[in-house]
Amino acid sequence: MRELLDKLNLLIIKAFTAVKSEKGQALVEYALLIVLIAIVVYLMVKGSGRQVNCVWSTINSALGDV
Repeated sequence: MRELLDKLNLLIIKAFTAVKSEKGQALVEYALLIVLIAIVVYLMVKGSGRQVNCVWSTINSALGDV
């Protein structure tokens, strides 16, 4: 996930250097939206990781008893 954020940061840096017209401005806005969405997805996955681990542990112990 860290590599994805690094690539998105690089995209933002390139976009800021290309800001010379409204096209560049739109590119920056899209890049910022992508970064925001990536951060939200990362936090959602990180937050639900424990619950998924708990479910898999429950399934694993149930199968171990068979």
